[in-house]
Amino acid sequence: MASTRTQQPRSPSIRDVARVAGVSHQTVSRVLNNSDAIRAETRDKVLAAMEQLQYRPNRAARALVTSRTRTIGVLTAQRSHYGPAVTMQSIEDAAVSRGYSVTTANIAEPTDTAVRDGLGHLLDQDVEGIVVIAPQQRVFDLIEELGIRTPYVTMRSSVGEDPTALWVDQMEGARLATEHLLDLGHEYVRHIAGPQDWIEADARMQGFLRAMSDRDMPVVPPILGDWSADFGYHAGRELLRWRDCTAVFCSNDAMALGVVHAARSYGLDVPGDLSVVGYDDIPEAKHFWPPLTTVQVDFAELGRRCVDLLLPGDDDELLRPIDIVPQLVVRGSTGAPRRR
Repeated sequence: MASTRTQQPRSPSIRDVARVAGVSHQTVSRVLNNSDAIRAETRDKVLAAMEQLQYRPNRAARALVTSRTRTIGVLTAQRSHYGPAVTMQSIEDAAVSRGYSVTTANIAEPTDTAVRDGLGHLLDQDVEGIVVIAPQQRVFDLIEELGIRTPYVTMRSSVGEDPTALWVDQMEGARLATEHLLDLGHEYVRHIAGPQDWIEADARMQGFLRAMSDRDMPVVPPILGDWSADFGYHAGRELLRWRDCTAVFCSNDAMALGVVHAARSYGLDVPGDLSVVGYDDIPEAKHFWPPLTTVQVDFAELGRRCVDLLLPGDDDELLRPIDIVPQLVVRGSTGAPRRR
């Protein structure tokens, strides 16, 4: 005879509390985190709903006993790309070495709703701090508008004074790449940039434009790419049809690989006929043929510093952010231009 199992009733969740109280689940989370931004009337409604549903926030209860959850949250929008992926891994390693765990909220698109939901998910886990890895400025603006009380660290692409930010001087890295080509004697340098709405892409493009302007070199508007080798290849094919440049600076190594492929497809030599510079110094860059001249960013160090900035030291004070300055790595893909 077949047996049947009685399904156990589901325990109420934070979203159930939000529905009964008529508020968002982020508001319930803020009540659990004792946020001062919640009005007394709203707090009472949430507490009444919790009592009605007999909701017991286990993680929050443990936090009340220990005062710490030993968890860091990461809000990320682009973990598939090299820089964010390495930074994320370094954050996890650094957190584990300090006895912390990491919980992640991935947002497919940096919309207001997605950012709010992602932060709400992290706050539901009672994280002690949040690292924000996002490519668009709007994400950082929204976080500031929300005024969350949980400590957080953001990563920015140009030097500034925000005490919550770690700064990677992307403009300086692009300037180094461009000046390297100019110092070799190139007068006609083109730039393949990243997506228009990416902070890093804009900063690298501005660094290129500034270096060209400082040397009074002719500038053609940069080409806006998508970070992919396929785009670099097709853009390179179009550029080389007219042979109006002797060097190309790409906003990342993948697009630079595509440009090298495009040059080979026309029977051109790199760097004899065309010098190519990338950005990021991915592990494969030194194995391109020729090995790729690129700009190195220490993404692993960036992740470690995120954790150092979030977690108090022995004196219970947060460390001051230290800017990370990219470094030019010269390899075989760049050289002096041939005489025309």
